Amino acid sequence: MAAYYEILFGLSVLLTLIYIAIWHKHFDVHISLIFSFIPIANLAYAILAHSRNLDAALAATKFTYIGGCFLTLFITQSIFGLCHINLKRWMSALMTLLCLGSFSLVLSIGNSQVFYKTVSFDVYKGIGILRKTYGWGHTLTYVVISLFVIINAGALVYSLVKKKDVSNKTSILLMFPVTISFLSYFVGKLLPEGIDVMPLSYVFAQVIYLIIVHRLSLYDVTDLGVDTLVNKGDTGFMSFDFDDNYLGSNEMARKVFPMLNDINVDTYAGKYMQIKKTALKWLEDFKRDESKDRVYYEVDDKIYLITISYLYDGKHTVGYQFLITDDTDSRKYMKLISNYNDQLSAEVSEKTEHIVQMHNRLILGMATMVESRDNSTGGHIRRTSDIIRILIDEIRKDTSDKKNMLMLFGREGLTDEFCRNVIQAAPMHDLGKIAVDDAVLRKPGKFTPEEFEKMKAHAAEGARIVDSILEGTDNESFHTVARNVAHYHHERWDGSGYPEGLKGDDIPIEARIMAIADVYDALVSKRVYKDSFSFEDADKIMMDSFGKHFDKRLERYYVSAKPLLEEYYRKISDK
Repeated sequence: MAAYYEILFGLSVLLTLIYIAIWHKHFDVHISLIFSFIPIANLAYAILAHSRNLDAALAATKFTYIGGCFLTLFITQSIFGLCHINLKRWMSALMTLLCLGSFSLVLSIGNSQVFYKTVSFDVYKGIGILRKTYGWGHTLTYVVISLFVIINAGALVYSLVKKKDVSNKTSILLMFPVTISFLSYFVGKLLPEGIDVMPLSYVFAQVIYLIIVHRLSLYDVTDLGVDTLVNKGDTGFMSFDFDDNYLGSNEMARKVFPMLNDINVDTYAGKYMQIKKTALKWLEDFKRDESKDRVYYEVDDKIYLITISYLYDGKHTVGYQFLITDDTDSRKYMKLISNYNDQLSAEVSEKTEHIVQMHNRLILGMATMVESRDNSTGGHIRRTSDIIRILIDEIRKDTSDKKNMLMLFGREGLTDEFCRNVIQAAPMHDLGKIAVDDAVLRKPGKFTPEEFEKMKAHAAEGARIVDSILEGTDNESFHTVARNVAHYHHERWDGSGYPEGLKGDDIPIEARIMAIADVYDALVSKRVYKDSFSFEDADKIMMDSFGKHFDKRLERYYVSAKPLLEEYYRKISDK
């Protein structure tokens, strides 16, 4: 009968070796843990069968519970992963603590009556038998295992009913090891003494998981697609870290850039002239302007399209990736029609530019007309537009703090289009004042609470006017920026602004930049109800406002722009 356990141990080892042979990096780590722990548990059953004294049997028994305590956890976590159900960290931590707690009770076997009240040892038909009576710890362990089974059943049913991105075959297959492992705890009581069905259920679970992982590679479209591109041999990859150190490449990339054959991994690539004049030069252009992410490279009568992007490790950027594809045929075709297209494009561009200029003049004219009603803000539109331009230029110069830029502008970064849109939208920020009554708008003194409420309405009204003006425009990105600038430029970082009391990153970035320009001009410009502040006093107020009124992360750009702003106001005051 001992051979039964030896065979099952051998099978579990064999199945684990098969898993190792077909292993792929996209396999869930918990599946790997299942295949690692099952041979350990089955070995413990074999050792228990060969035990000839109580101490050896107790030690082996403790190891058999590795399966009961931890395989249940790994199966649960693998089910959630395979069913694409997000398991919160605290949930995973709680389940782990439950299993550790159960196993700590197991470790008390032989030392207390918590798990087994009594234990004795006997040899029956050549097999070591541990006879025991159960304590409350054993009952608690059954409760924990039953809880995991219920959770697994719920996840699998949910997957079958709701998850369209999960194979129903996979969900059904996952039900078998869960069900059989659970039933084994009870069926084992009905079998002849010395025969335990649990190691058999573990081997069965390995077989099921091998079937599942064999199918996994077909479902993971991302990894499958990458592997297909690499193996096909007509797509090249090369990568560099943020310090321009070479990280690696495939065979095609080394054919296009032979110098890569001479570069050691993790070596500064700028030392090699071919790479410095090509890849690193393109990379510098991309760092300055991420819209420059495509380059055509001609060599040996071939034209390659080089696409530059960030290199990701999970959700974190760790460097830069170059994707190289042979675009020779496509470029030759494009060359045949380029002359005609260039001519047509020039004509269209000329007409489009004329329309854009008319559109911009119309917007500026409307904004100027609105400003002429407000006797307290003469020249405010022109000045804030110039301040915006200065601030944007300072932001664009910043290439040192990638994290700050990522937090402010997201993965797309500060694009040329965004910069143009903010500068173009700046004159529209106070359009809503056209709806404010003259008695309020032109009042020289301080507003009453009722008057201030009327004045605050200009922000939402401005957004409505912008929507009316730009309705149906092809440039949706400009429409969005202009609406946000008009609507939210009086919101404050700490949530105390108006009209909606937005807070922090809920305020669009374009409105946060506009707020700095709006307030700075209000401070250093003379109004009918106040004299202009000195640059020193205005700067103190501005600096105190970062983190309260303004986004603290924009402070560095205001500071770097301050000399240019002061120079600008001195020039216009001399005129």
